[in-house]
Amino acid sequence: MPHFIQGAALIWVETVEGMGIRAARKMKGYHDEPLTGERRGQRSVRLNLAYRLFYTEDASGELHLITIEEVNKHDY
Repeated sequence: MPHFIQGAALIWVETVEGMGIRAARKMKGYHDEPLTGERRGQRSVRLNLAYRLFYTEDASGELHLITIEEVNKHDY
């Protein structure tokens, strides 16, 4: 993946670590949304117009574990 996309993904991770996933979801620029169909149970975050980061969340009380499933170029 291009370096600028790696940087955008790292910024998202740092945002989640610093603010928490709930606050990061409210940031309009990421367009964080739940997915349906084959990706049901996953969420996507917009890194730019073409690239998306897909992740899942497993919540247990106060602890939130997030796994990045994939980062790919979005086809239009």
